[in-house]
Amino acid sequence: MNSIPGMDYSEYIAGEEDAGNRIDSFLADKLPLLSRSYIQKQIKEGNILVNGSRTKAGYKICASDTIKVYEAPAEELEIKPENIPLDIIYEDNDIIVINKPKRMVVHPAPGHYSGTVVNALLYHCRDSLSGINGIMRPGIVHRIDQDTTGAIVACKNDTAHRSLAGQLKEHSITRTYHAIVNNHTKEEEGTIKTTLGRHPVDRKKMAVNVKGGRDAVTHYKVLDYLDNRHTYIACNLETGRTHQIRVHMAYIGNPVLGDSLYGPAKCPFKLEGQALHAKTLGFIHPSTGKYMEFEAPLPDYFKKLLGILSHK
Repeated sequence: MNSIPGMDYSEYIAGEEDAGNRIDSFLADKLPLLSRSYIQKQIKEGNILVNGSRTKAGYKICASDTIKVYEAPAEELEIKPENIPLDIIYEDNDIIVINKPKRMVVHPAPGHYSGTVVNALLYHCRDSLSGINGIMRPGIVHRIDQDTTGAIVACKNDTAHRSLAGQLKEHSITRTYHAIVNNHTKEEEGTIKTTLGRHPVDRKKMAVNVKGGRDAVTHYKVLDYLDNRHTYIACNLETGRTHQIRVHMAYIGNPVLGDSLYGPAKCPFKLEGQALHAKTLGFIHPSTGKYMEFEAPLPDYFKKLLGILSHK
C-alpha cells in the first residue's frame, strides 16, 4: 500500500537521533494533541504508514524512514450531550473559550463518561466541534487537570483545530497559571527545565528526568510572599506536559498547595485538590490572524485563601 486515496496526510522523515525509538512514541512527540492509544489505534487500522507500508505500534524506526499519518475518517460521536452550564469567556464561529471549574474533567475517559467539558460542549455547540481528536475528544485542543480551574479553548471546526494545534507545537500560545505553593521560593523568578515522563513505579504520577521523558520548560515569578510558609506565583508554560507545573514546583521544593499527589498528604485547608488556576490564555485567532488574549478570574476559594494567608 503506497497511499490512501482521497485522504490528507502529514509526513515526517526520521532523523539519526530518532533511530531505535518506537513509532508510537515518535509520533506522540510529533503530535502532542493525540494520545498514545489513539496513535496505536490508527497504526492498527492502517492510517499510518512507514515507507508506504503498514506497520505495528512497536516498530523501531530507522533513520530516513518516511512516516505518513493519514487523517482517520470521521467517526460518529457516541458521547452524549449534557445540559451542563458553561462559564463562557468568549465564543465565535471558530472557537469557544471557557472557564473550567474544579472537579470537572475535560474529556471522557474511563470512570468519567459524563459530566465532562466535552459532554457540555456537545450540548452547547451541537454539531459544531472539530473531529480531529476522535469521538472521545471532539473540539479539544488542550486540557487541564480535573482539579485545576481556568481558561481552556475548544475548536468548532478542523481548520481552527489545526491552527491552534500548530501554535501549541511551536510553543507560541500564551499560557499563564496562578498558583499558591508551599514554602517560600529560593528565587523571585526562574526557569525550570527538565525532561518529564511517566513515573517508573507509580504510573499515576509524572517524574522529571526519567528515561523516555520529553522536554518540559516552566518559567515562574513570585507575585507575593504570603505567610512564612506559602508563596503566590505565576507560571508561564513554554511546553505543556501532563502535570508539568505540579511536578516542576515540587521538584524545586515548592509543591502546589493542596496537591496530595506531589506534595504533603495532608493540607491545613479544606481544598479540593491543588490551588492552581489557568489565568491567561492567548493565541493567534485561526480566521482573523490577530492575537487574542483571554483572562479567567480567580475562583472564590482561591481569592479567599489569598486573603487568609496574606493576613497571617
